[in-house]
Amino acid sequence: MPASVNPNTPDDAQARILDAAGPIFADKGFEGATVREICQSAGVNIAAVNYYFRDKERLYIEAVKSACRFQNEQFPFPEWPANTPAVVKLREFIRTMAERMLNDDQAEWCRELFLREMGHPTIACVELVNDHMQPTRDIVMAILAELLPDVPVLKRMLIGLSIVAQCVFYKVAKPAVAQLVGEEANRQLTAELVADHVTQFTFAALGLDVPSAEPSDVPKTQERKSSKPAKQ
Repeated sequence: MPASVNPNTPDDAQARILDAAGPIFADKGFEGATVREICQSAGVNIAAVNYYFRDKERLYIEAVKSACRFQNEQFPFPEWPANTPAVVKLREFIRTMAERMLNDDQAEWCRELFLREMGHPTIACVELVNDHMQPTRDIVMAILAELLPDVPVLKRMLIGLSIVAQCVFYKVAKPAVAQLVGEEANRQLTAELVADHVTQFTFAALGLDVPSAEPSDVPKTQERKSSKPAKQ
């Protein structure tokens, strides 16, 4: 997975450092990983980390952010026309979230590093929230403001978090879900199936009718970017 923080870099050293750092940080954490080990894996001199990232902390922050960057770029939220009904936008928001959480293209270290940071947050958590989570929050809050204008903002925030949490669960609890539902059922837990379930569950809770999914207004998974991350 090309993960360079500067796509205009003349060579690929910066990207190779970041791609090497991700799996090592995921496995050993910030304290356990060493710059020497990362540089050996990337095939670069130790000085390259200081040149491209300033220090180990900055490298760790960029590695954590890169764990979310791939799925966000592969499955962007639709750009809705101004007259798109809020119920349609909410349905497509949920579908996109499900695709992000259940896609198989992302390297396993991305999930592991994300879980490590959520369980033991560092300074990287601040930038992860600002750069990746807050934009998602703003989108769902805007949709809910259209759907539920008379509901207090805090209540809408809780509803938005509940919607996102339903999708995120299938990412953070992936091994447990597979064990709980069984191998055959787990194979059926596609992004489309989960999106349909979360949509129906959410709309029922809000007392809304689920809008019909027309082929022209539903983002197609096969139309997304198909590049896969490098296997680590």
